[in-house]
Amino acid sequence: MTESEPSWDFYRTFLAVLQQGSLSAAARDLGLTQPTIGRHIDALEAAVGAELFTRSQQGLLPTDTALVLKPYAETLASTTAALLRAASSSRDKVTGTVRISASEVIGTEVLPSILAELQAGYPDLVIELSASDAVEDLLQREADIAVRMVEPAHEALLSRHIGIIPLGFFAHRKYLERYGMPESIEDLQRHKLIGFDRQTAYIRMMRKRYPIFDGITLAFRSDHTIAQHNALRAGLGISFLHIPLARRAPDLVRLLPEIELPLDTWVVMHENLKTSPRCRVTFDALVSGLLDYVKGGTDGRRS
Repeated sequence: MTESEPSWDFYRTFLAVLQQGSLSAAARDLGLTQPTIGRHIDALEAAVGAELFTRSQQGLLPTDTALVLKPYAETLASTTAALLRAASSSRDKVTGTVRISASEVIGTEVLPSILAELQAGYPDLVIELSASDAVEDLLQREADIAVRMVEPAHEALLSRHIGIIPLGFFAHRKYLERYGMPESIEDLQRHKLIGFDRQTAYIRMMRKRYPIFDGITLAFRSDHTIAQHNALRAGLGISFLHIPLARRAPDLVRLLPEIELPLDTWVVMHENLKTSPRCRVTFDALVSGLLDYVKGGTDGRRS
């Protein structure tokens, strides 16, 4: 590295300040001192020849130059993380770190039992789980393996089709005791429904298949699927839920069984990882566990 080339650590610090909004918060996040964070930012500004942050009452605000650099710093961070995960694995032993990307529901409700069994067999395996409805880029190695509800189109991705996870309408028994049982789709207009605070692909699919939902007002909205599920379990209203997941909760009652939405599911990883022992066993465990879940198992395994 020449004198004019900033250290990789400076970009890591820059990204932390962007995400945290202050030098002190970035220092806590990275385990460094605030003066060190300040020196890194000063050195990076000197290298790029432009100011990166301005002070305001809300904290440090990124300049236009900082916003231009942001995606490159994010790519560098994901590449570095992938490099470290690859370096942490030996060729012949299942060891090191595997990063998995999955939706909130799959990541928090379905995968834990599958991963517990996996780590019982491979105690040196470390799992990083990104449970988010945002899609992480496998080609950029933001994750090693992903559970996707969209069929992968890129040839560099190795995928296994799991099948359809069916979604149905459910309500808690105590909700039904208060408000009664809906007898038809039209009857839902007098009930309290739980859903997203924004349009999603599944809402558009539902409204296209069942136009009656265009006239229904949601009584509880959240962009977080787990918040919706907790509201359902608390008796706040009626909501869609994975049918295999609902079987774990005896107090949830299936409503209007003629209404069902399919959630097609794949397990995906970059083909370059198929020779990695840690990724191979994790991929196989996810496929096996999710196949059982789709078949209707109560805990991600065969009953």
